Amino acid sequence: MGDITSDMIKELREKTQAGMMDCKKALVETNGDMEKAVEILRKKGLASAAKKMGREVTQGIVASYIHSNKKIGVLVELLTVTDFVARNEGFEALAKELSMQIAAVNPLYIKVEDVPREVVEKEREIYREQMKDSGKPQNVIEKIVDGKLNKFYTDVCLLEQEYIKDSSVKIKDLIKQKIAAFGENIEIGRFVRYQIGS
Repeated sequence: MGDITSDMIKELREKTQAGMMDCKKALVETNGDMEKAVEILRKKGLASAAKKMGREVTQGIVASYIHSNKKIGVLVELLTVTDFVARNEGFEALAKELSMQIAAVNPLYIKVEDVPREVVEKEREIYREQMKDSGKPQNVIEKIVDGKLNKFYTDVCLLEQEYIKDSSVKIKDLIKQKIAAFGENIEIGRFVRYQIGS
């Protein structure tokens, strides 16, 4: 235990936003291995993030992004539980990242559940029509249609989109990581995207 210094605990806390005692425990558990301690805390954080996702969000900020050509602008409302987190630089940075994502990828909805039923049915109809003369059995066609529909969701739903700075991460995963880091629920309230000439 003598090997675990307060500087190490402080460094781990800065990296993970976890509590002091959790940082100390993780360092003791990994015999001072910083990378393994970070991994342990991230896993714990993501597990507890799932529990925190139900908490009511009544605080937050509105962030904006104007593209360098001045032809695309975005406003996004990012919500959380406390004003303390809403005023955190990391929270503000997340809101900025989301506004840049919206500017770049132009989602139409926040989550899958927001897509109107008639839009989903119209898409299904189009995909079935495309497969009509394929000669494939109906059950295979339905699986292909479901696959195409999932691809449609990744195009039009912000939470399903790949993060523009890391395609291995979806926006919903990015938000879960931040929930784990801040220890509070975070939700996207609303967004609007303006584009000249569209």
